[in-house]
Amino acid sequence: MADRLIQLENIHKDYGGKTVLNNINLYVRDKEFVTLLGPSGCGKTTTLRIIGGFESPSAGVVYFDGKDITSLPAHKRQVNTVFQRYALFPHLNIFDNIAFGPRIAKQPEKQIRERVDEMLRMVNLTGYEKASPLQLSGGEQQRVAIARALINHPRVLLLDEPLSALDLKLRKEMQRELKAIQQRVGITFVFVTHDQEEALTMSDTVVVMNKGSIQQIGTPTDIYNEPKNAFVADFIGESNILDGVMLEDKLVRFSGHTFTCVDSGFDRKEPVDVVVRPEDVDIVSEEKGMLRGAVTSVIFMGVHYEIIVDVGGFKWMIQTTDYVAEGANIGLYIEPDAIHIMKKSEYSGLYGDYSLDVDPDALDSISSEEEAESEQAK
Repeated sequence: MADRLIQLENIHKDYGGKTVLNNINLYVRDKEFVTLLGPSGCGKTTTLRIIGGFESPSAGVVYFDGKDITSLPAHKRQVNTVFQRYALFPHLNIFDNIAFGPRIAKQPEKQIRERVDEMLRMVNLTGYEKASPLQLSGGEQQRVAIARALINHPRVLLLDEPLSALDLKLRKEMQRELKAIQQRVGITFVFVTHDQEEALTMSDTVVVMNKGSIQQIGTPTDIYNEPKNAFVADFIGESNILDGVMLEDKLVRFSGHTFTCVDSGFDRKEPVDVVVRPEDVDIVSEEKGMLRGAVTSVIFMGVHYEIIVDVGGFKWMIQTTDYVAEGANIGLYIEPDAIHIMKKSEYSGLYGDYSLDVDPDALDSISSEEEAESEQAK
């Protein structure tokens, strides 16, 4: 299609005998903000590096604006990259850092000065021309790196976890700033992160990845409200994920109770995964509750309480502004549109019960894929 600026077809990547990417198919539209989201070792950075030309796929084709660029070297692609380490030149001032690319291309000095001034205005660093990178904060250094990447008029800017070294407040500020810059310059951004909030805040499209495969592609709203499987539901925010049985369209049974829901298209008596977000559960008196349980933990999170409730041995998480004392017996009320039904998958039964603070499998998840990716990126 005409608006598909980048297209990856059947991309496979092996490294050191390990599969890092397994048959990736993905397209990115012109002027879109796309985020590759997933845990360490999921393949997101490798995907970015293949788009940028820093890595070659073991199999598959990379298209840019309809042309096969699989073998095209990085410096010939209409793409620039901002890495996690900003790699500014410490011996050059801010002006010269930003001007480095155009000077290598032997552009006229007058044109370079005009472009650098324009970039400094865009990233709110006017007046910093003579400063050293070592005098700047992490957020300011990042803005210089973005300006240096954008001055060469790329069609696409690739960003590899550029906010991870910043403190929480500055990260939130830079999330807004990055989105604003992308809208001002009107080019495609492909952003890599493991932070769900970053992905939901900035993106037009989120690509959720795990173990070298794409799990789901959609808008932030779709990804959050309509997760495809238990991995996506758990990775994007908090989720209570329970075993259920679809009795018929819009009727599901779980936790010993039959609930009206809004989902259909499942077989009668089909085993399913049921997702209920913690903020969608109402706390009521025991007698009014669809389910009943005992409060085992209460944590104040600033704007809400995070409450763990034992319902028949399954630990639910509830997020509420209403205080409930630990040890209290309460009822849970769930509206039909708060219940999301998913097909069973390889991730069924692995997530969604808050009995354990740490997923035991997660301890081993700095796995072969992450090791391969780390070695590959060196």
